[in-house]
Amino acid sequence: MESKKYIGPEAIIEKKKKYIMPCLGHFYKEPAQMVKGSMQYLWDSTGKKYLDMYAGVSVMNCGHCNPEILEKMKAQIDELQHVCNIYLTENFVNLAEKLAEVTPGDLQKSFFCSTGSEATEGAFLLASVYTGNSEIIALRHGLHGRTKLGMSVTGLTMWRTDPNPVGGIHFAPNPNCYRCPMNKKFPECDYACANAIEDLIKSSTSGHPGAFIAETIQGNAGCVVPPKGYFKRVKEILDQYNTLLIIDEVQTGFARSGKMFAIENYDVVPDIMCMAKALGNGAPISAFISTAKIADTYTRPGASTLGGNPVSSTTAMAVLDYIEEHKLMENAQARGGQLRNGLRELQKKHPVIGDVRGLGLMDGAEFIHADGSPAPEILDDVLEVLKDRGFIIGKNGVDRNVMAFQPPLVITEENVNDVLNALDMVLTEKNL
Repeated sequence: MESKKYIGPEAIIEKKKKYIMPCLGHFYKEPAQMVKGSMQYLWDSTGKKYLDMYAGVSVMNCGHCNPEILEKMKAQIDELQHVCNIYLTENFVNLAEKLAEVTPGDLQKSFFCSTGSEATEGAFLLASVYTGNSEIIALRHGLHGRTKLGMSVTGLTMWRTDPNPVGGIHFAPNPNCYRCPMNKKFPECDYACANAIEDLIKSSTSGHPGAFIAETIQGNAGCVVPPKGYFKRVKEILDQYNTLLIIDEVQTGFARSGKMFAIENYDVVPDIMCMAKALGNGAPISAFISTAKIADTYTRPGASTLGGNPVSSTTAMAVLDYIEEHKLMENAQARGGQLRNGLRELQKKHPVIGDVRGLGLMDGAEFIHADGSPAPEILDDVLEVLKDRGFIIGKNGVDRNVMAFQPPLVITEENVNDVLNALDMVLTEKNL
């Protein structure tokens, strides 16, 4: 790999400044130009190799340039690339059939589109059509897309590009047991954050809002994992008021949590579920799925030009096959447990780690100062050093102080040990 083939990071940044809208930032003070990927590894324009612990933000669950998936994808490109789903092809109906099999409960009918934002938007549309009510309840610190409505239901200020949200949206406390918005402790709290949803419905809505939306694990909020019985309590409340439960699995879907979908860890079946990212393992595809009873009310014309595209649908089928054949759910459970146990051992040595949380291979380590306040500047410094040593790790959180581990689900026991050892070394060197 010769660096002269590539224009390099500095030239890319200059072109970004000139030709890309300034809303798009990038990680790192000294970013690399990524030019090659293979399973859990990346290479930059200088030939440097990295262990990827972020998977393009929960996209490459089956690994970069996975040869088994690419083989099927390439064969489809050679045969038929696109005709739009207003014509008959079998790829997308076969994928819809497979999704009905692997999703929880009686979720059955899908609508395909290209991005997570589109899937969320479509889910809201379906809920409004079915219930006759467009009011939405969302969680503080959730993130649900980059459309006008998706941003309006996003409870993170930094992702609210438009300061004027759509009306009819109400926010409930998010279930963050480390930084409880209600200043309570679990389990003595008796799910006070869930109970607050009923108070909100009674006091601030029409009394029967159309939908409540939540990520099973709040990704951009800092890998926030609700306590075990949270969603059951929420579903009980929503059912009393004829409000649909929309679960956003855009980051958590497709084996990341140790189950095919993270909501399965909570023994709850949503009324509508959104998915994207890992479904295509890098190919653009998303969907929302619902029960036949709800989905069958969506009868007025609707289409998505690239939704169910033959290439993306074929790729998604290959992804689902790969997850099952290579036991990625089991690996996510095993490696996720190993990672969290290792992080908790580091937490005992390094007080900068205030909390460790996660499910499967979606895990966060929250960086704090001695007084417990968020320490994003320390995290940024540590991530920069880890990058220089060959480890790509993400960050998220309300204050951008959570080290985020969302790697390809093909990582090995040795990979996890390597990243834990590197983190330990950096924190020790910096006396953190």
